[in-house]
Amino acid sequence: MKLSDVKNKLNSLEQIAFQLPNGTLVPEHFHVTEIGKITKHFIDCGGTIRDEEVVNFQLWNANDYNHRLHPEKLLKIIELSEKKLNIEDSEVEVEYQGETIGKFGLDFDGTHFLLTTKQTDCLAKDNCGVPKEKPKVKLSELQSQSACCAPNSGCC
Repeated sequence: MKLSDVKNKLNSLEQIAFQLPNGTLVPEHFHVTEIGKITKHFIDCGGTIRDEEVVNFQLWNANDYNHRLHPEKLLKIIELSEKKLNIEDSEVEVEYQGETIGKFGLDFDGTHFLLTTKQTDCLAKDNCGVPKEKPKVKLSELQSQSACCAPNSGCC
C-alpha cells in the first residue's frame, strides 16, 4: 500500500486499527513513534546494483492504556514527515515488535489496516543458478496421457 492510499483511508476513518497477520489487533493504545524514509542501496547476487525506498511506520505500545491515536493526528504526522523528510509516495512498511521486531507490508480491508507478511526472494534468479520451478502435474492427468503404455498396448 502506498502512502497516498494510507492518507485516503485515514480521511474516511473515525478510528485506526492495525491487524496482525494472525488476526489479532495491535492494542488500541499503540503509538506511531516514527515515520521515516528508508533507502536501501544494494547489489544482488547477480551483480545488479539496486535502490529501494519505502516509507516506514514504527508502531509501539506503552503502558498509557487510555491513549488513542486518531486519524487526523496521524495525517498531520504524515504530512509533516512528507514536508520535512521529502517523503514521496512510496510503499509503506510497518515495524512492530512482538517477540522480536517484525517488518510488515500494509493493506486495508475496509475497517482495519492489515499488517501483511513479507517474503524474501532472489532478484537475480536468471544469473545465480536458481533452477526454475518444475511444472506441477496432476497424477490423474499423467495416467491419462500414458494410456498408450498400458499392458498389451505395444508401446514397449
